[in-house]
Amino acid sequence: MRLSRFFLPILKENPKEAEIVSHRLMLRAGMLRQEAAGIYAWLPLGFRVLKKIEQIVREEQDRAGALELLMPTLQLADLWRESGRYDAYGPEMLRITDRHKRELLYGPTNEEMITEIFRAYVKSYRNLPLNLYHIQWKFRDEQRPRFGVMRGREFLMKDAYSFDIDETAARRSYNKMFVAYLRTFARMGLKAIPMRAETGPIGGDLSHEFIVLAETGESAVFCNSDVLDLPVPGEDVDYDGDLTPVIKQWTSVYAATEDVHDAAHFDREVPEAKRVRTRGIEVGQIFYFGTKYSDTMKALVAGADGAEVPIHGGSYGVGVSRLVGAIIEACHDEAGIKWPEAVAPFSVVILNLKQGGADTDAACEKLYRELSAKRVDVLYDDTDQRAGAKFATADLIGIPWQIMVGPKGLAEGKVELKRRSDGGRENVPLADVVGRF
Repeated sequence: MRLSRFFLPILKENPKEAEIVSHRLMLRAGMLRQEAAGIYAWLPLGFRVLKKIEQIVREEQDRAGALELLMPTLQLADLWRESGRYDAYGPEMLRITDRHKRELLYGPTNEEMITEIFRAYVKSYRNLPLNLYHIQWKFRDEQRPRFGVMRGREFLMKDAYSFDIDETAARRSYNKMFVAYLRTFARMGLKAIPMRAETGPIGGDLSHEFIVLAETGESAVFCNSDVLDLPVPGEDVDYDGDLTPVIKQWTSVYAATEDVHDAAHFDREVPEAKRVRTRGIEVGQIFYFGTKYSDTMKALVAGADGAEVPIHGGSYGVGVSRLVGAIIEACHDEAGIKWPEAVAPFSVVILNLKQGGADTDAACEKLYRELSAKRVDVLYDDTDQRAGAKFATADLIGIPWQIMVGPKGLAEGKVELKRRSDGGRENVPLADVVGRF
């Protein structure tokens, strides 16, 4: 993509309304624009990141055996009345009446709808286990939307729902999602720690929040520093095997959100030198809620003995749009964003330091064509900006690799390669650059 043809509305000054780093940098880097309180338009640069994150989430859900579908954003109020949550959910739910006076709502979550879909088609234990997920926009009418995409009203979320014949099977499904989440966030360059958490309006008695440690996080968290060094399962993890050892390894080390934190236990069990008290950003949460929805909504299947029993369920959410902000909170410096390569909007940016120069233009065009042919996501800054402005833009938008093409280097047959993550630089022969990517 040529920057001269790209829509990238960079802001030079920090927006006054942005209270935290991620919100400030997303606005400055032209990633999004606020259209209403807590509601944003995703501009091309931000949208590219959003799609990269969504694809990683999708790949790991598929790997764990979940099946993708797509449910609508609007739901019938009567479904929520069946579960008893319509009145209990509170003012965060956006309630709507259509022209025929039917009561609808803009879905904040989908437990009721997926249960309704399940009960319409699945009648036997032979069709279990089943895990269905979608990636869909949701709405919660936050009283005080703030911090950009970290606490917006409209947000993109992956939510999965498991269905099993009994608690033992349901916990196996829970373990699969636990491991899938470890892998998902690690692929994005994040250390997301699973912490015991309250279940809230979802219900049930087993839940873990996946937390990225950050001083700008919305809640206090407490953990043993040993959890920061635990290994994440590899790509060859066997989801049909026994995942209990992995789960025990991660849950035997103290890690809890403030809602369930046991101060006495923490002080007694965790050596003082290993006690971590900080704040965190929730990027995902998993729940096992048993028969909470199947009892009220009559989602029954015939067991091996022919008797009908309510299914045991779980739900598993990932804040896809929130992750964009969380990654920036974890990966930035004073100059701007430092995207992990897996989620970067572009992998490489070519900076033409003398636009209009015959040698620099020719070298940049050659690099651009060859990198594009290799399917490398490349952005070519072919604008008439001065070199300093190009450096500032490249650092602000956080592209992992910068190729700086200037007349002095080209005179020696070389270009300068800069790694955004640590600022490392090296001079590379022009002929070798494409091979590096």
